[in-house]
Amino acid sequence: MGRLVDLALRYRVLVLLGTLFIAAMGIVSLNNLAIDVEPDITPNQVLVLTRAPSLSPLEVEQLISFPVETAMSGLPGTRRIQSVSKYGLSYVAVYFNDDMDPYFCRQLVNERLAQAKEAVPPNVGVPELGPISTGLGEIYQFKVTGPGRSLMELRTILDWNIAPKMRLVPGVVEVNSQGGELKTYQVEVDNEKLASYHLPLSRVIEALGKNNANAGGAYLEHSEQQSLIRGEGLIGSLDDIENIVVANSPTGTPIFIRNIANVQFAPMVRRGFATQDGKGEIVVGVAMMLLGENSRAVADRVKEELAELQKTLPPGVKIETLYDRKDLVNRTIQTVRRNLIEGGILVIAVLLLLLGSFRAGAMVSLAIPLSMLVAVTGMVQAKISGNLMSLGAIDFGLIVDGSVVIIENILRRLHERKPEEPVEETIRRAGAEVAKPIFFGVAIIFLVYVPILTLSGVEGKMFKPMAATVLFALVASLVVALVLMPVLSWYVLRNQTEEGPTRIMRKIDAWYRPVLQHALARPLLTGGIAVGLFAISLIGIPFLGAEFIPSLDEGSILVQMYRVPGISITESLHGNEIVETVLREFPEVQRVVSRTGSPEVATDPMAIDQSDVYVTLKPMDDWPKKRSKDDLIGAMKKRLEEEAPGAVYSFSQPIQMRMQELMEGGSRSDLAIKLYGEDLDTLRRTADQIAATVAKVRGAADVRAERVAGLPYLRIRLRRDELARHGLDAASVLDTIESIGGKTVGTIVEGNKRFDMQVRFPLQQRESTQAVSNLRVGDNEGHFVPLGQLADIQDEEGPAQISREGGQRRITVELNVRGRDLASFVADAQKAVSANVRIPSGYELQWGGQFEQLQSASRRLMIVVPAALLLIFALLYFNFRAVMPAVLIFLNIPLAATGGIVALLLRGMPFSISAGVGFIALFGIAVLNGIVLLTYIRELQQEGKPPREAAEQGAETRLRPVLMTALVASLGFIPMAVSHGAGAEVQRPLATVVIGGLVTSTALTLVVLPTLFSWIEERARRRSAERGGLRMSPQAR
Repeated sequence: MGRLVDLALRYRVLVLLGTLFIAAMGIVSLNNLAIDVEPDITPNQVLVLTRAPSLSPLEVEQLISFPVETAMSGLPGTRRIQSVSKYGLSYVAVYFNDDMDPYFCRQLVNERLAQAKEAVPPNVGVPELGPISTGLGEIYQFKVTGPGRSLMELRTILDWNIAPKMRLVPGVVEVNSQGGELKTYQVEVDNEKLASYHLPLSRVIEALGKNNANAGGAYLEHSEQQSLIRGEGLIGSLDDIENIVVANSPTGTPIFIRNIANVQFAPMVRRGFATQDGKGEIVVGVAMMLLGENSRAVADRVKEELAELQKTLPPGVKIETLYDRKDLVNRTIQTVRRNLIEGGILVIAVLLLLLGSFRAGAMVSLAIPLSMLVAVTGMVQAKISGNLMSLGAIDFGLIVDGSVVIIENILRRLHERKPEEPVEETIRRAGAEVAKPIFFGVAIIFLVYVPILTLSGVEGKMFKPMAATVLFALVASLVVALVLMPVLSWYVLRNQTEEGPTRIMRKIDAWYRPVLQHALARPLLTGGIAVGLFAISLIGIPFLGAEFIPSLDEGSILVQMYRVPGISITESLHGNEIVETVLREFPEVQRVVSRTGSPEVATDPMAIDQSDVYVTLKPMDDWPKKRSKDDLIGAMKKRLEEEAPGAVYSFSQPIQMRMQELMEGGSRSDLAIKLYGEDLDTLRRTADQIAATVAKVRGAADVRAERVAGLPYLRIRLRRDELARHGLDAASVLDTIESIGGKTVGTIVEGNKRFDMQVRFPLQQRESTQAVSNLRVGDNEGHFVPLGQLADIQDEEGPAQISREGGQRRITVELNVRGRDLASFVADAQKAVSANVRIPSGYELQWGGQFEQLQSASRRLMIVVPAALLLIFALLYFNFRAVMPAVLIFLNIPLAATGGIVALLLRGMPFSISAGVGFIALFGIAVLNGIVLLTYIRELQQEGKPPREAAEQGAETRLRPVLMTALVASLGFIPMAVSHGAGAEVQRPLATVVIGGLVTSTALTLVVLPTLFSWIEERARRRSAERGGLRMSPQAR
């Protein structure tokens, strides 16, 4: 390492030019860095979506979901396959290994789709790939408004004027529509008139199909030219439909569509809607981001494109923003930026105060921007976004530690320099003295972050980018310390006249010397106190509790509302208006928007009985009542249960809900208790028992068992004998049944727009079971038979939703945990379920959600952390070439953990993966300080000083660098520890651990480490002397 310092000083100009080049690259990379709130934890999945409007959940499972699952089984790299079957919708998610290319995964699934389509019965539905977006891809929501315009007009403007152009925006993969009414050309056929004209419904459907087409006749040559022959028969208006001839009467009079039907524009049967602030329906568009894109940049482009589109819309039509991900990104990044700036200021202030040299402090401070620019370059090359995790966990103290040690030593050696010694030689010698401990110290910090890189799954996607960013910065900081700092010292400090320690350092030294001497005189007492403190901290570990990661405060609330399956759209709309009105009355609320049912692209398969209510909150500074967000949620839930009963309410946040859903492929809550089996009734009964049991455990909130039953059906079972007796086929009857809801018989083209043409019976002929039973089915001979004679018609209940995973049916009990940590809650809940619920034979129970991720991360860390600790010990041994000093420094790790554990206990924070990352950073700093101190003590001992004198002098000499490394590391985290900005919840545990751990670690490093070294060395010397005396006594005789 000394050779590296020598080379740097020899090629000083080259070093400075290289630094400028690297800084320029970093600035360019900074402009290209993707910015987001949190890492995208979307699993590597491909969605297969199938619309089947006429099928029940059981039929969807049997005819679509199961064949698609079967077709996808055995694909290379497949981890699991999940499906959800609802009325009219099949949702199949195929999960692949994270290291596979997502486009290759889509290609694999697409190849199997042909097989899946063959297995699905014709005219049932066509399986299609879902958009290549992410679970956090909904980056921009807007609504389309226009006074005096109908919901159908607004939806048409969104679907055909806005959405197609929005899909052309770079980074936008889909624009999903929800709310409003889908325009159709509806042929409302009167069943009674059909019977009076002796016309079967099939004749109407056939006539509409045959009269809606164009044709070409090649071309016609005349003279020296040719004319293309074009036959136009496409329907272009309602009048065209009315004037279609269905048949001729016995007298030869044509029977037109207008004679048997009312032709009009009418809405398609709706699968969902959107409302706002209790004031009625709205039309919503959601821009979905392409996988791997920069959310802030895409949101900016979407906003710009919408502003341009606004100029082209009809008069009075406006686009209004409902949600912009960029707002949360900016608030979160502002928190990170503020914490980094404040931490940097504190670090620089400490350097100036303790070094006593403005020039030296400024030089060390340069390590911060240079290392950060290198880290940003690495992030851009590794495609890591700048977010709360990747940038928020960087501690400037870690970055400047190496530079602090080398500059402090250079200053000290310059102060001690003899006049005849060249300045360059002094700087070279000072740098070489500490180069090795700096290298090994940074290498060990580097090594303690390596276990994070081994994490996989959700926890890997959360924390690996952070570890990679820190490692980039650490490598840069090492090069800056060993290469740039000696060169800058030659230019800046060669004429420095230092007067020795600053006044602050002299005061600290005056206090430290007697404490150290007292400890050296009582080594066993000193060691006993250290062991006692560690033992006390171990006692506190069971009281910590554990969670996966703290929740990020997004500045909004998501209320998930679950009603009785089978609720009508009208009643669901009315319920939403009540809920929105109640929530809007809270003074903290700015806006309430609800989305009910499935959007046009069913990436989120919800039924009409499910609503997501997005509550946008005002900034906390504008809240009239000073209460916490949890208190506000409690008040909201109480009001909703009082004024809008009949629904189950679960509270979360938009991004948090999506992240939880991604963790479990469908669970939207903190904890998911999954039960696997085949019989739906058994699954439902057992799940209800589990839900009732866990609801009694302290901390349980928003407990809900997935509703798989209770959906009302009007079951129409054809009677084959009656069909045969009346000479009818099943197709004629099924056409009649399908026309109750609207049978699509063609497409109408209006310029670039496309609308379905549907055949449907009037409302009075389909508004009740009796009306449906009275519908008459005709044959080609004009004979008509009531539907009630051809089929058994009865009301009954059936499945509302069927979920599958791993080839088995599955039901989930979901709940949130409030007021306590997740791990202790699960332990109590598992005991309660084990004691009170009997799991049927052949059925399996699993505990998932965040708890599953916590367990997965903990299991992996239990393996890799001990391995990393062994590697650290190996590096320490390689550095000292002796076991004793390596063991002594290694003891710093548990001593550092003492303060981190106590700090978490004092602040009431459970252990989380964020806190675990803090412990990793803490161990690295503690080991670095130990290396710096013990290396110098051993050098003094090798010069011939007795162990106690070497320990005392070495500790006093290294007091300043050890204090500075500890102070800059801890002070750099103080803004994070006390911050309350957006995203601070994730950073606080990490900062708390580092600050608390460095308090104990520094004290123990400066007191316990030299004391134990002195005591062990003196004992070794005495034993060696005694053995030498015994060997000499026979010679004396």
